[in-house]
Amino acid sequence: MSEEHSLESRLVATGTERLSLLGRYADVLMQGYTRDEVPLETLTEGALRKLLAARIVWRPDEHGAVKLTPKVRELIAEMLADETRRHVNADVGETLEQIRNLVQSYREAVSLGEHWQQGPLMLRLRQEVDDLNGRFADAIDSLWQRLNSDFGFVSRLNDKIRENDRAQKQIVRLLDGMALIDFDELIDLVGSDGSLRKLLISQLQQQLSQHYTNLREVQGRLIELMARFRQQQKQSRLVAGMAAFLREHPDFVPGNYTRRSEVPELFNHASPLHAAAAPALDHHRDAEVLTGLLHQLPVAVHRPEQAEVAGPAMVEAQSMVEARQQALKQDVERFYLDVVDQQAPAAGASSGTSALAYLSESELEWDPEIWLFQVIAEYQGLPREEQRAFRLIPDESPAGPFNDVQLIHDVSLALVV
Repeated sequence: MSEEHSLESRLVATGTERLSLLGRYADVLMQGYTRDEVPLETLTEGALRKLLAARIVWRPDEHGAVKLTPKVRELIAEMLADETRRHVNADVGETLEQIRNLVQSYREAVSLGEHWQQGPLMLRLRQEVDDLNGRFADAIDSLWQRLNSDFGFVSRLNDKIRENDRAQKQIVRLLDGMALIDFDELIDLVGSDGSLRKLLISQLQQQLSQHYTNLREVQGRLIELMARFRQQQKQSRLVAGMAAFLREHPDFVPGNYTRRSEVPELFNHASPLHAAAAPALDHHRDAEVLTGLLHQLPVAVHRPEQAEVAGPAMVEAQSMVEARQQALKQDVERFYLDVVDQQAPAAGASSGTSALAYLSESELEWDPEIWLFQVIAEYQGLPREEQRAFRLIPDESPAGPFNDVQLIHDVSLALVV
């Protein structure tokens, strides 16, 4: 009863402290709820540390702004009955669907010139992305808490296995939720809008990569703990078995195996001992032997090498480099236009115009390898709608019978529907 009372008192004290923090900084927290981030002008360093330690606010990255945690934002939304920000379903699929709807609404507002709606829509979109990122971060933090509490202090093997299975299933669920985020779909959804691409492509991809790294660390910790426990269990079983044997045979005395003619097989597994040796320089005889060995070492012959005087580096003018790059780009664009003019569009066409053959017929002076690189780069730089109009067919072969690296010898460009 004393332990339960102590645990309850600690919970009450911690809960009272967290609720007092919510009441003390209510104005700042509500400003963070209505805005994109928590204003730090009225907060001291000590107050910010307390709010971060209490998980009322969090920082997505060390250089980013301080924001409300998803749980606090949902709590405020529930108390205010804010239906626009209250989450009815907390799964990843519902959040992604909400993000898709917000992106479409934002792009419609941009196309119609409704500037008064773009700000609130972008704010809600940032908060949805932050909630998605914070949900993954909270789940991973819960895994670490489980490893450092329940899993680390369970004594029986069956309990360890069950805790490990729970943690592994949660990791699988997190991975399944992350797999629902399709960045190809998001790229097509956001189009060419810079702010949307930065929010939903670059930042979200970087955060997702960090979550994958944390999950790998959690799995490594799980395997390490299980291996350590099995080693401890093996040693404890050996000691417990020996103790049970001695209880059943109290007069047992270990035999002197060194006096036996037949040594048990167990002792033959021991590795042999190698005597360590080292020269004693304070002994006259050892010093003479070492001196003779040193005199017998061959003398290294170092031939003087003449250092060439480095000449001044010839730096090509930047304008000339840019002119050559622009000329190469124009020749490749002309190659694409010739393919459009010469070939009739046919769905599923398997043949096309060879890039190296075009280079030879046009009598261009570009290096074949540089020409192929520019043809491939030009195709990859096209928008997705224009890429669907072409088919780039590589002529490649493996580097060797035991090497899966594909060497590109030529590429053919075909026009398709």
